Amino acid sequence: MSAVGRNLGLFAVMALLFAIVGFVQSWDVSLTLLNMCIISAIMALGVNIQWGYAGLFNVGTMGFAALGGLAAMLVSVPPVAGAWQAGGAGIFGGLVAALVTVVAGVSTWRRTTHLGRRRYWLTGIVVLVGYIMMRAVIDPAVEAIEAVDVATAGFLGGLGMPIIFSWIVGGIFAAGAAWVVGKISLGLRSDYLAIATLGISEIIIYFLKFEEWLTRGVKNVTGLPRPVPYEIDLKQSPAFQSWADGLNMSAETAASITVKLCYAGLFSVVLLIVLYLSEVALRSPWGRMMRAIRDNETAAAAMGKNVTSRHLQVFILGSAVVGIAGAMLTTLDGQFNPPTYQPLRFTFLIWVMVIIGGSGNNWGAVLGGFIIWFFWIEAEPIGLWLMGALTSGLAADHWLRLHLIESAAHMRLLTMGLVLLLVLRFAPRGLIPEVKR
Repeated sequence: MSAVGRNLGLFAVMALLFAIVGFVQSWDVSLTLLNMCIISAIMALGVNIQWGYAGLFNVGTMGFAALGGLAAMLVSVPPVAGAWQAGGAGIFGGLVAALVTVVAGVSTWRRTTHLGRRRYWLTGIVVLVGYIMMRAVIDPAVEAIEAVDVATAGFLGGLGMPIIFSWIVGGIFAAGAAWVVGKISLGLRSDYLAIATLGISEIIIYFLKFEEWLTRGVKNVTGLPRPVPYEIDLKQSPAFQSWADGLNMSAETAASITVKLCYAGLFSVVLLIVLYLSEVALRSPWGRMMRAIRDNETAAAAMGKNVTSRHLQVFILGSAVVGIAGAMLTTLDGQFNPPTYQPLRFTFLIWVMVIIGGSGNNWGAVLGGFIIWFFWIEAEPIGLWLMGALTSGLAADHWLRLHLIESAAHMRLLTMGLVLLLVLRFAPRGLIPEVKR
């Protein structure tokens, strides 16, 4: 079988799995899975751009996804007028003080090179004075904002714009953070780069959890507006009810499926755009240069390539894609909940997707995103079915049957480990390996 036929077969098997879930569980569950798989595939594409193209070991994807979620909240939520009146001016003044401190610190550092070790003391004093001034301005404003309508607000709110714009803003947020992170850490060895990106992503999550004046922290922001119709509006429409009757479906079921299909359409457009651009970049002279740097940095540098600069480019691009996916995920959830950003979900699983699919191959990353998220969700129902079938000959209250059925809920990590072991044993370069060009 040719490689193209084999790859098409793998995607056909994936489509068959969605169909089985639709018939056995429900089409509502199947479409929910599909939407999450599309978002996961986009995140996997972002990691593949960094690792597959350039060999950058970034384990801070959680932070970039969270910045995308922050963008979704800031763009879509209406501004809280009372909070702006209470402390908006103070926040603005504090941010200006922070900016002035950064500029003054950098200027002092650059202008005092002739002072030897006293340069460190002078720069430190300038930064310390600036920090004290910033806190003096911003702390009263933060306290006033967080005291405004604590039960439902306590933060500044956002811009009140359509949430779909946040997908672009999420990419910009993540790209901006990646530029800062890259400037600091891209000169490090790969293992140190991994530690640095993991630490910075934890700092981002910490900031989102505890800066309540901006994000509402652990209190969450719920009820984000949607880019698709609401189920209740569809159900109340006579035309929709008539259409659902024609399909022999209840209005509730038809409305839920219609909303999920709308999400799937929007997400698919984004996935296809990102995939197309990724393929064009991979096949271009730029993509060949990145792979040459990945395979041998020393040789590429000897040929006149600025390795650090190219690494920064690809680090920003990959992080922007993850930020877009993070904004899409918050859009689908309809809420911004910083405590839900965990390394297991937003770093470990994304890396497993790339490894299983095939690093260096965009189609492989997409397939890996679909496979891993599918089995991450379906491991529990499959486990329950499997345990029930294996113990069907035992009495309903037999201790072994009860124990195995209770243990089925914990099969996710076991399933992930099994899938990873099998693929690495029989397809060590991934299900759709990189094509050498």
